[in-house]
Amino acid sequence: MFETVVIATDGSESAERAVRMALDIADRFGATVHALSVVDAGDVAASPDELRDDLENALATAGGEAVEAVKTRAAETVPDCAVTTAVREGEPVEEIMDYADDHDADVIAMGTRGRHGDHAFLLGSVAEGIVRHSKTPVLTVRQLGDEELEEDLGAAMD
Repeated sequence: MFETVVIATDGSESAERAVRMALDIADRFGATVHALSVVDAGDVAASPDELRDDLENALATAGGEAVEAVKTRAAETVPDCAVTTAVREGEPVEEIMDYADDHDADVIAMGTRGRHGDHAFLLGSVAEGIVRHSKTPVLTVRQLGDEELEEDLGAAMD
């Protein structure tokens, strides 16, 4: 059912929970994983000219760290899982959907909130855009509050 899973990550806590869920799916179905981070070209373009290169480099570095974290977690929890990493620059919704299409993904997994925080009512703007426009099925995983996190961890320990 799932042969290729794309994990869209920015390294946030919300994305981390989506990583765990997506790796579980990959493990259960023997799927390959693509960890993808997108440097938002709009954020870079909106920055002052004198800071633009530094910001772009910082965002690309953070994206690289986020996808490498997925690869590391996969090696620890799903040792036989093949993980391909990629960092792209552009408009995140379009880049994620294009990447999923290019790699014939069966599902895109992502958190509901990214590094930009609570600027949308239910979903982060990238997650909402993917859910609304992607031809590929989307698994969104919300970040748990502290109380829910304790319950989630307690259930995992049982």
